[in-house]
Amino acid sequence: MPYLNLTLSLASAVLLVLLFPRFNLTWLAPVALTPLLVACAREASWKRRFLNGWAAGFTFWFSVCYWIQFVLEVHGGMGRWGGWGTFVLFSMLKGLHLALFSMLAGFLMPKAWAIPATAALWAGLERTHGPLGFAWLDLGNAGIDMPVPMRLAPYSGVYGLSFTFAMLACAVALVVLRRPRREIAWLLVLPLLFVLPSVPPRDRGPEQALLVQPDIDGEMNWTQGSLRAVEQELALLSRSPGASLIVWPEVPAPFYPSDTAFRDYTAQIARRAQAYFLFGAVSYTPSGAPLNSAYLLDPSGNTVDRYDKIKLVPFGEFVPQAFGWVNRITKEAGDFASGDRVVVFPVDGHHIGAFICYESAFPDLVRQFARGGAEVLVNISNDGYFGHSAAREQHLALVRMRAAENRRWILRATNDGITAAIDPAGRVIYRAPPYRELAGSVTYRYLKDTTTYTRYGDWFAWCALAAGLISSLPIRAGSRAHRHP
Repeated sequence: MPYLNLTLSLASAVLLVLLFPRFNLTWLAPVALTPLLVACAREASWKRRFLNGWAAGFTFWFSVCYWIQFVLEVHGGMGRWGGWGTFVLFSMLKGLHLALFSMLAGFLMPKAWAIPATAALWAGLERTHGPLGFAWLDLGNAGIDMPVPMRLAPYSGVYGLSFTFAMLACAVALVVLRRPRREIAWLLVLPLLFVLPSVPPRDRGPEQALLVQPDIDGEMNWTQGSLRAVEQELALLSRSPGASLIVWPEVPAPFYPSDTAFRDYTAQIARRAQAYFLFGAVSYTPSGAPLNSAYLLDPSGNTVDRYDKIKLVPFGEFVPQAFGWVNRITKEAGDFASGDRVVVFPVDGHHIGAFICYESAFPDLVRQFARGGAEVLVNISNDGYFGHSAAREQHLALVRMRAAENRRWILRATNDGITAAIDPAGRVIYRAPPYRELAGSVTYRYLKDTTTYTRYGDWFAWCALAAGLISSLPIRAGSRAHRHP
């Protein structure tokens, strides 16, 4: 019954979609992969497993990242059909990850070690999303509000949570397939989660920062008059007695520190507030290529250092070669250049690290700031291109996991939402209402201790990928699990 296996595969795609914003049915995480794994065990043909998984992967990415079509149509100027066509092609390419997993999982499901092997394969393949083009939500992100699974985050990163949920889903699949109970005994390792330290208690912290949310129209036609008006509003929003740090977001405005007038303007804000001042702006390489940068000024208005964004947004800041017909979202001439160094800013005897927008989808990059000495992390972002879609909540979920992995406060300033302060357990302590011009005063704490994940990165995910791939290699397609009717 090939159509039953396709239906089961698509059912897992739907369950995966329901885990994340806008639905947030996170309690489905332990069973989201179960229908797919049952289908993989039933299907003897690796080609049909591949196609079923591809269909499920397409469905997942098409449904979760539906907002990409809007971004391409409206902000990319591609029109309705151009936006939809490019988005469909994107979803087809992203679906290949789940296609590969399904093909290989069918070889693993007959084995007595199916539970750890399939979980390892899933978690390992998740790690390859970034290097292969586009990273976003992982299965483990669904556990951000689950205190027990979140104990894994400082050790294995989000991939440990993904591994745990995949183990549970495989166990349920084996029960459905009426496999021997001894093959489910692998779950006996899960109570060891209670041996790990619990998540940190709530703590508001003694330091104070001001997070500015300017709500600038991303499609504004800039003139000298409109730019001066925005600068005046931002200067008023940046007045906060007692704040030692002022944070502006990444903004869709022509802010160029190479311009003397703009440098004087930002220096005056820092001097008036007698605070460190971090803001997003556009700088340039010696060859003239634009850089998406974060600048830090000291209370005297002097530039402390500059961080240039390393992980650029596909279609936003550069166009992948395979999509050469697509327009960039930004208004800069030419593709943005990538930064080449992780910068940790000194701040009055402490250190902070700032990552920009989409970089929150890369755990291994964010942890390098903490490993380099950052005692608090800052995320500046312009999520205005997302419109009123679920992408804002999805993006916030990514940032929350980065806080928990590194046990760091994250101060998040955005153009029009969601501006937030996140504690070291990934809890949102402060959340500003979106689509409003405002400035929020938040508290935080500098922390020096580093987690296992901060120090060693994605050791777990890469080991899991190797184990999952090696386990699948010697399996022949004619094994007993494929005889399920």
